[in-house]
Amino acid sequence: MAAAGDDQAGSAVPAVALRSGKPMPRIGLGTASFPLGDAGDRPVVREALLRALDAGYRHFDTAAVYGTERAIGDAVAEAVRAGTLASRDQVYITSKLWITDAHPSHVLPALRKTLQNLQMEYVDLYLIHFPVSMRLPEAEVGAGPVLAKENLVEMDMKGVWEEMEECHRGGLAKAIGVSNFSCKKLEYLLSFAKIPPAVNQVEVHPCCRQNKLRVFCREKGIQLCAYSPLGGKGAPWANNSVINCPLLRQIAHTKGKTVAQVCIRWVYEQGDCLIAKSFNEKRMRENLDIFDWQLTEDECREISTLPESRGTYDFFVHESGPYKTAQEFWDGEIVAGQANNSALSLDPTN
Repeated sequence: MAAAGDDQAGSAVPAVALRSGKPMPRIGLGTASFPLGDAGDRPVVREALLRALDAGYRHFDTAAVYGTERAIGDAVAEAVRAGTLASRDQVYITSKLWITDAHPSHVLPALRKTLQNLQMEYVDLYLIHFPVSMRLPEAEVGAGPVLAKENLVEMDMKGVWEEMEECHRGGLAKAIGVSNFSCKKLEYLLSFAKIPPAVNQVEVHPCCRQNKLRVFCREKGIQLCAYSPLGGKGAPWANNSVINCPLLRQIAHTKGKTVAQVCIRWVYEQGDCLIAKSFNEKRMRENLDIFDWQLTEDECREISTLPESRGTYDFFVHESGPYKTAQEFWDGEIVAGQANNSALSLDPTN
């Protein structure tokens, strides 16, 4: 069932009120492509976003490390000129602070760079991408790997969050939040935050259900937002056990839906917002076609028995870093996942 407080917000996609800013559309379009930061894809992303706007999307998810902020800005500006949008205010834009800038005194300049890329005066939501930082001066996006595990360092969470709060107070981010935070890390953040996080964006799908985290976030007034609702197909952390799951395939066949639609509907029924990535227009539209049907109680019960495994499991684990094991990074809340031994890189040859 849909979460309480849903608001149509002038669109076919329901939206949910956050603790600050305007309501967030429950389904957004993801824009991360791999290899990350491939500027040559800018026209492709821009055209995909224009098709998404025509399909009814109004929530677009990006990040400094994705390399898609400029394309989003181009698409929104073009849609306003064409009359598809009355103004920029009709879209909901989320971006994220990458670990290279997750240091005190670097947050505000990073957001200003994001706004310059987007050609916008504010983002609707600004998130800390991961609860870790990367050592300076090696941490320069565009100069090599966007994640060099040997350069990982503990994040000064208090100092970084204080600057996130300044971004909000200054009107540059209408809402602020986090991504990939466990209950324990959220508890620590809440112990000193003057402005609590509005959102926690994490991996959620039928094989990574995040039940404990969802309950915690509801109790604290934090909206959970799912990425990789299909298991991250096409990403370095792809969990193919989701899209190839026999149970999900059977449910999809019975209902005359796609496996992707079943996954998205399941996440939606948990009360979460979600980010679905596809630049294929047919699949974009299919991913929005989940509002006029429901999963049965028996189907939900069967899904709850699927073995759990997450994709973004150990990217930030290294013997010299602040987290020596995946259990440390996820505070024991995620106990099954896929090993990811290679570094994320901007180099398309890697």
